[in-house]
Amino acid sequence: MVVVQVSSTVVFHEYAPEMTSKTSGHLQTAYAVVGDFSKIDKVEYDRTFLRTLDGGTIGLDVTPPANERILRDDTPILIVLHGLTGGSHESYVRAVLAPACTPVENGGLGYRGIVVNSRGCAGVPVTSPQLYSAGHTDDIRVAVLYIAKRYPEARLLGIGFSLGANILTRYLAEEGKHSRLAAGCAVACPWDLTKNAEQLENKWFHRNIYSKAMARNLQRLTARHASSLATFVENPLPQILNKVLQSKSITLSQFDGAITRIAGGSSPPFPFETAWDYYAWGSSHEVLANIRVPFLALNSEDDPVVQVLPYEAGGSPWVAFAITERGGHLGWFEQSREGQIRRWVRKPVLEWLRAAGEDLAVGDEDVRPIIDVDGFLRESGREGIGCQMIEGSEHIIGVEGEGGLLAGL
Repeated sequence: MVVVQVSSTVVFHEYAPEMTSKTSGHLQTAYAVVGDFSKIDKVEYDRTFLRTLDGGTIGLDVTPPANERILRDDTPILIVLHGLTGGSHESYVRAVLAPACTPVENGGLGYRGIVVNSRGCAGVPVTSPQLYSAGHTDDIRVAVLYIAKRYPEARLLGIGFSLGANILTRYLAEEGKHSRLAAGCAVACPWDLTKNAEQLENKWFHRNIYSKAMARNLQRLTARHASSLATFVENPLPQILNKVLQSKSITLSQFDGAITRIAGGSSPPFPFETAWDYYAWGSSHEVLANIRVPFLALNSEDDPVVQVLPYEAGGSPWVAFAITERGGHLGWFEQSREGQIRRWVRKPVLEWLRAAGEDLAVGDEDVRPIIDVDGFLRESGREGIGCQMIEGSEHIIGVEGEGGLLAGL
């Protein structure tokens, strides 16, 4: 059964996949981590690197690759934001991108997909002491700016997963009627970072299984870039990072209290006094009312990572909030008649994307003009941020991910 609360005029069709009453959020989440998805939803990408004004690097993975097929200039584009330490290789990303970018004649939507890989994630180098966080939106802002400039005739749609869903929500709320994205979809968004962090920290099982697993992922990810971070000798991050990497047992809030509150975004507002100050600032549940494009939010009631949900959806007429009884965190698995285990949640997501990409009536965009200043793309009136494409491109095989990291977390 799917419980749907709709506070907008968007119609969301209900799905009721066959799931046993014994299915739990823990099992769904565990399968998202340990399941073998290497033989399904294969996606390949062309990677482009963007350099930001602060010297950071973002990786854009575009599918289908240019050598596979050429799409029309007005083909809708699905811009994807991954989870905490993920990237374009994640199975939950490919579960949506594979059918969304399959040609129409083969049963797909025929869209273009672009995954925005955060600094240091999925093989993207770290070239500045600034990293990323759930609340920092300037990297997605400049990525969307670049994509809009490169594909001026295409309709842009956004989808975010977990931490990426929080970033997308905040971006759309901050942009309001000026958004370059025509619609958005947030999957397994953590919403109230403070309350959900408290739930993770205050329950023994959740603290020792989920909180510490996510912290280990962050430890391993930053360890890969320790030598790059060590070159920023005037920044406190290298010394702090050494202490964090030596810790044998660290929780997510402890990692955020040591690293993210300092390096998770630009100054101001970073650094924050504590992780809890960062959580209060970076939450997205209170900004839903500021969104001004059609927006679908999907969460599962039995998600062990996100346990506090904004059921009222901010009272926004632009937001459709769907809550399923089961699905875990980034799970929503069912077994097909052929015996394959796949994410059934992609069915409503693809329906939403098709409606947003093809049926949605969109008026003239009220967006800021794009300008070029010394080779950097910027928005008029917002000249503190910008980006430029830099040399170096790669071909990425989507099933090849970051070894050693727990997928889906």
